[in-house]
Amino acid sequence: MVILGLTGSIGMGKSVAAAIFRRLGVPVFDADDSVHVLLGQGGDAVGPIAEAFPGVLDGDRIDRAVLAKMAFRDTEGLTRLESILHPMVTARQRRFLLLEALRGRQMTVLDIPLLFETQAEGGCDAVIVVSAPRFVQRQRVLGRPGMTPEQLQAIERRQMTDSEKRRRADYVVPSGQGRRVTLDAIRAIIEEWRPEIGTHWPPRRYVVNSGRHPNRPWK
Repeated sequence: MVILGLTGSIGMGKSVAAAIFRRLGVPVFDADDSVHVLLGQGGDAVGPIAEAFPGVLDGDRIDRAVLAKMAFRDTEGLTRLESILHPMVTARQRRFLLLEALRGRQMTVLDIPLLFETQAEGGCDAVIVVSAPRFVQRQRVLGRPGMTPEQLQAIERRQMTDSEKRRRADYVVPSGQGRRVTLDAIRAIIEEWRPEIGTHWPPRRYVVNSGRHPNRPWK
């Protein structure tokens, strides 16, 4: 089963790209959605997070706004939060891959915002970065309720730069030129990988590497 990693900086259009993959019949694992589930009512992370960050519990769920204020105050807090959440998200990802493999899927997508930052690209056959011009990104992000330029800067400090992500990617999908351009780029990637044998799931004793997937943007 081919595993494609999907990532991109905040406001670059990654959610739109993930929705296109689903529309084209490719199952997508959403890391952000997993975090919402883990922190939500009865989630597996509620107890450990409440113990590590007293005051974030709201009934039987985590108040994400309060948690963000506490965890992002310093590096130690963020490290503590990630040490709890990342293994849980990884476990959910593995269950997703196993289920899709049992269903006989030829291809899946892992939608992970911090794919490069968490060194998760090694588990993918290829990595797709969604990118848009800087002015489009700022317009999108600052149009969100409650978002400020200062908050955007704080988020970007945690993330690898867009230029570095594009440099490391196997494919760069544009999202600032209309949905049709994004759709066509994703269709082309799916068609290129459809006949391939995945190298990461199920685990194999050998690696298939055709060398047909150079680092390049779609135009």
